[in-house]
Amino acid sequence: MRPEQSSSTGTLQSSPPSSTSCAPKSWIPVRRLQLREELDRSSCGNVLFNGYLPPPVFPVKRRNRHSLVGPQQLGGRPAPVRRSNTMPPNLGNAGLLGRMLDEKTPPSPSGQPEEPGMVRLVCGHHNWIAVAYTQFLVCYRLKEASGWQLVFSSPRLDWPIERLALTARVHGGALGEHDKMVAAATGSEILLWALQAEGGGSEIGVFHLGVPVEALFFVGNQLIATSHTGRIGVWNAVTKHWQVQEVQPITSYDAAGSFLLLGCNNGSIYYVDVQKFPLRMKDNDLLVSELYRDPAEDGVTALSVYLTPKTSDSGNWIEIAYGTSSGGVRVIVQHPETVGSGPQLFQTFTVHRSPVTKIMLSEKHLISVCADNNHVRTWSVTRFRGMISTQPGSTPLASFKILALESADGHGGCSAGNDIGPYGERDDQQVFIQKVVPSASQLFVRLSSTGQRVCSVPSSGLGTPLTPPKMKLNETSF
Repeated sequence: MRPEQSSSTGTLQSSPPSSTSCAPKSWIPVRRLQLREELDRSSCGNVLFNGYLPPPVFPVKRRNRHSLVGPQQLGGRPAPVRRSNTMPPNLGNAGLLGRMLDEKTPPSPSGQPEEPGMVRLVCGHHNWIAVAYTQFLVCYRLKEASGWQLVFSSPRLDWPIERLALTARVHGGALGEHDKMVAAATGSEILLWALQAEGGGSEIGVFHLGVPVEALFFVGNQLIATSHTGRIGVWNAVTKHWQVQEVQPITSYDAAGSFLLLGCNNGSIYYVDVQKFPLRMKDNDLLVSELYRDPAEDGVTALSVYLTPKTSDSGNWIEIAYGTSSGGVRVIVQHPETVGSGPQLFQTFTVHRSPVTKIMLSEKHLISVCADNNHVRTWSVTRFRGMISTQPGSTPLASFKILALESADGHGGCSAGNDIGPYGERDDQQVFIQKVVPSASQLFVRLSSTGQRVCSVPSSGLGTPLTPPKMKLNETSF
């Protein structure tokens, strides 16, 4: 430490020497001392710090291989898109990738060039992590003996990655090389790679949804892409077919087991069994069935499915919580013995005055978030033998807000990277991830049930702004 003449630094402040002072002229009396750095904080993090992953080597540019294309071009105009389409490999131009092959780092939607080394997205599954940088992605695998190891790096793409999905099954099966896969998307294009357990990977193909991809995720080993326009794309890992289909405009989705559920703006909840991958005989369309319709026919804007432990030989007790465009929160249940009659309305809450944007039903809690500055309402869920019970029923627990002043487009136009959650296992405590202001250098971790702050997570750059990644903590070893 040393004395400073200016107090603007906030380090040391001194008074001018007195003419009657008997101290040597080379010394200045110190009035106040202040530490320049907190000694109880370390750049190595606290007890929650798990590891540091250094940035990988910037890869070479990807060369076009093959494309599984959606809308074909006829005379420079888009051809009509069928409601269902199974598309073979095409060795021609890869659409946007081909057109941008020789371009430099592309600008973000805001018009500014992206920083190539910026982490845009992170997702995890089991002991694997996928990290999306601006134009490429890498995958790490955790081993107890050797820690985090880089096992895959994609080529450099011609566009900034906006969506990221990863699946890493623990045990191999009939799918073989497709037990572990990673996918990236921007705009309407999706790239899919097969990953090897011990390192390396190979490109499966490029797929086109025809409209911007707004959600990208795996249900088992089936890759699903959805758009609010009412279009879904499914890549079947068994038949290796990419199928695009039109449905009602999609406002929410969730998956449980092998079931994909879609909430739509007409108040209906539709489901698809992606394991059986049923196709209709008359038109080869994917069989999408209506499961339930909201009594008020409000749009289903948030959806959460909870599978209870198997309660009988006939199957699970299925619980579905959903939020609506009018702010309603409902819980419906499906008995194993009454599969043919459809789910029954169990509970209704009308505590939000804005559309519900998120909902989560777990073993112990029901959590809903509305559009009013992330206003959260939570309930304690009563269960009997694993099944939701009315005695005494779900009771109000907490009301709070997860304030986040991030712009709607997020950092660098990647809104998926600013999702507050909740994250975590459904049979344990879940958390919200809060980034208060765009240039913040730390994130706050808060219990989703009560809003209580658990800890803060600083940036690895010691005060540099965070670009909060979307981290799927479910089934991730952390």
